[in-house]
Order: sequence, then structure tokens, then C-alpha cells
Amino acid sequence: MKIKPDKNAFTLSTSVTGFAATMCLSWWISYDPVYDFVPNIPGMDNKPSASELAKAKKANSEVVNIGEFTESFDGTPSDLPGDWPRLRGSEFDNINTDKIPLAESWPEEGPPQLWSIELGEGHAAPAVKNGRIYLLDYIEDKKEDALRCFSLADGKEIWRRSYRVHVKRNHGFSRTIPAVTDSFVVSIGPRCHVMCVNAVTGEYLWGIDLEKDYDTETPFWYTGQCALIDDGVAVIAPGGKALMIGVDCATGEKLWETPNPKGWQMSHSSIILATIKGKRTYVYCSSGGLIGVSAEEGEKGKLLWQNASWSPSVSAPSPVVLEDGRIFATGGYGAGSILLQVIEKNGTFSTEKILKFKPDEGMSSEQQTPIFYKNHFFNIQPKDAGVLRKQLVCYPSDDITKPAWTSGNTVRFGLGPFMIADDKIFVLNDDGLLKMLDASTRGYKELASAQVLNGHDAWGPMALAAGRLLVRDSRKMVCLDVRKK
Repeated sequence: MKIKPDKNAFTLSTSVTGFAATMCLSWWISYDPVYDFVPNIPGMDNKPSASELAKAKKANSEVVNIGEFTESFDGTPSDLPGDWPRLRGSEFDNINTDKIPLAESWPEEGPPQLWSIELGEGHAAPAVKNGRIYLLDYIEDKKEDALRCFSLADGKEIWRRSYRVHVKRNHGFSRTIPAVTDSFVVSIGPRCHVMCVNAVTGEYLWGIDLEKDYDTETPFWYTGQCALIDDGVAVIAPGGKALMIGVDCATGEKLWETPNPKGWQMSHSSIILATIKGKRTYVYCSSGGLIGVSAEEGEKGKLLWQNASWSPSVSAPSPVVLEDGRIFATGGYGAGSILLQVIEKNGTFSTEKILKFKPDEGMSSEQQTPIFYKNHFFNIQPKDAGVLRKQLVCYPSDDITKPAWTSGNTVRFGLGPFMIADDKIFVLNDDGLLKMLDASTRGYKELASAQVLNGHDAWGPMALAAGRLLVRDSRKMVCLDVRKK
């Protein structure tokens, strides 16, 4: 039987189809595919709101008893040689100069793991001295900053000195690296609490609440400044009431203070000690600009020079000081970099800009500090560096706008750390993949690669002592044997 088409149904179907097509076309024309895009600017990355900042300020009105608690454990110090006593090591250059030969390659599973430790969430990294490891952790269930001392040999905890302080999770909690000598350890907590203890026993010596005592504004994502001890004096850049202060580690007495008439505040960067034009100088990138403060006896704390042309909204890397008095500084979120020359004339110091450029125009970094080695810079470019984004790069010191070589567009890294030892570069990506490279200026050459951590946000700086490489992700630290067999 032949079925005749229903003209009414056909007409209705055609009308519905046409209406739907018209609506789709109208939607396509009016649709804005980027209506919910926001600029990639500082503070959008989980930045605390105004109300949260107000609550934090109110919470800080409560008394924090720095160094209040102590615990002892069954760990014992080792007699292993070597140390890594502060951020970027003994010479502030992130280069290990121990005479222990390191492996030229690893098996597929990576270098042997000697031990591991579960940590509170964060990115605080270790310092090493006299067979002990020092790390400022945050114990979330107790709401405590905790300076923990471990044995380098087996990772067993020896002692812990802690205090209660409320910290809101913001990419974890902990951030900084303690500074340690034979006698003292100085730490700076996420909320700007400075603590000094005996390096052997953990005995509490003194503490400073920078927010209360110096009107310090804790930076977004918390304190990134790592402590510095210079000849028994803790050197700190609080901002607020003082650009910089020097505190006697033995007594807690303030020995000197650098005035801060412009009210510049603390950044995420750390103080670097360098000799510039024959003068020992503390170099720091504050919220308002780069500063040089005298570290010479008889004039410690004297402001030698300042440069307000460099004041990125977010500054985490430390300045890199070259022997000829040039200073390289870089910042995140599109700030780019600057290269300055320090000039001395008749005892008066000043600075002169050599170069200033955006991250896609030359060497730049968002979080880690570039390494200067064999007259070249080694660095990982930030995500806004154009075609070189997240690549490991090598720049000659006389032209930091044209790389000598790069890792290439198929080998990219993240915000993780890198260091140099035994003419090798160790690089850790965000997910715990460790690569060992030839630290040659001739080109990118990979020697070994292994997944050494299985977590995420492996951003904390590495430490190397006695052929033991300490690396961490957001919740675990492992000790790797990278010695040559």
C-alpha cells in the first residue's frame, strides 16, 4: 500500500527546523566566547579577599606565643659531611661545591631513595648543617608552625619546636627555608613570625612578630622571605617600620635598623649578601624597589642605594649579583626583568638601568631564581615568555635577550626548582620528575630522568649535602643518593 506524505506534518517539521536554525544562528552571532575570561594578574590566583584579609588581621591581634612547645624524638644526628645552610646554599648561588663525585646516569627507576618523610602541605624546603636537616613545617591538625630537626642519615626526627598560629590554606601553608649555623637556627613562618633557637638542642632563644612589631603586611600567598644569618646576626627585611633590621642571634637584641620613610613593604623575595664595588652589601627587592644596605662593620644598616624603577607587583626570585656590580632582578605576572649597574663615586653609590624588558623579550622567572655559572645564566622561563615558555634556557651573561640554547618546545618544565652540582644541572618539574643534565654551555644534554615523587606542586627548592639530594612535593620529602658508585 502506498502511503501519502502528510503535508501538515511536513510543514510543521520544516517550520520547527527553520526556527531552531534561526535560534542557533542568533546564538552563534551573539555568543561571546571569552565573556568569563579574566586577566592573569597578581591576586587572581586564590588571592585573599578584603574580608579575609580583615579577618586575618583581626586574628593576628591574638597573642602568638612563638616557640611555645617542644618535643623530643629518637632520631640522632649523623656525622655526614657537607652542608646547605640557607636558601641557595653557602654562597647564595644555588651551586653545590662539595668534592663528592656524583653519578653520571641512573637506572630506569632513578637514584636510590634512602628515606622519605610525610610533611604538612606546603613548599618549605630544608637546610642542612652538621648532619642535621632543619625544616619549618606547618602541622594542620594542630594549627602550628613547627621547626623540625631530622637526621640526614635516616630521616628520623630529633626534635621539634612549635607554636600555634592560624594559617588559611593557600596553595598549602609552609613556604620558607631556615638559616642555620653551628649555634643558631632562624626561621620565618607564613604569617611573619621570626623564631631563633639553639641549633643543637632546639632551645627557644627569641621571637619577633613582624606584623605586630613592625607593621609588616604579610604578602599574598604568605611569607616567601627566607632567613639570613650573617656572623651571628639575623638579617630580616620586615618592611613597614623598617626596611631591614639586624638582630643578635644570641640575645634577640636589635643591633641596627634601616629606616623606611617611603613605607615599602615585604615582598616574596629574600635578602642576598654580596660584595659590590668592594663593599659587603645586603641586596633585597622590596615592594617598592631594589635596595642595597651596607653589611660593613661600623655602618651596618646604612642604605647605600635604592632603585624604585623596579617594583613588580609580585617578586619571588632573589636578585642575582655579578662580580662587576651588575644586578639582575626578575618578577612574575608579566613584570619581566631588569639589569642594573651599581656605580660608586667618591664613596657614594647609585644605580643605572642597563636593560628592562618583558618576559617574552629575554630571561625572566616567576618563582625560582636563575643560576649564574661559567659566565652563563641557567633558568626556566615563565608561562608568559612566548615561544620559550616553561623551557630551560641558557643565556650568556653579555646578552640575556638571546639564549645560547634552550630545552626545546617538546621539553618544558613548570615552577619547580633547579640547582647545579658537579657540573650537572638537577631540575624537578611540578609533578616530581627529576632530570639530570650536563651543565654545559654548548647545548641541552640530558643525562638521566626519573619520577622520584608522585605528588604535585613540587616547588620547594632542593638541597644537596654529602651526596644526598633532598627534594619535596606538596606533602612529602625524599632523600636520594646521587653519589657516583
